[in-house]
Amino acid sequence: MNVLLICSMGASTASMCKKIEEAAAAEGMELETQAVAMAMMNDKLDWADVILVGPQIRFMLDKIRAAAPDKPVDAIDMMAYGMMDGKKVLQQIKGMI
Repeated sequence: MNVLLICSMGASTASMCKKIEEAAAAEGMELETQAVAMAMMNDKLDWADVILVGPQIRFMLDKIRAAAPDKPVDAIDMMAYGMMDGKKVLQQIKGMI
């Protein structure tokens, strides 16, 4: 499964990508993540199976959903993001598919 994380600059979500992949590996789940800045998201939408948006740009959810109408899109849980809780975000991803 391919999970795209979108944030304002792509930097803070890069750390979250690693945490999500670690949590998935611990469960024996195959999952690849990529973090991109909002400005670059269109280049990666076709690659993604699931799209998560950083809490700092959750106000862009409607725009992102419109750009990827056939993909599940949601904002990353704010507490999980702040704590870099990859396991909790992985559970969120599972709930989206």
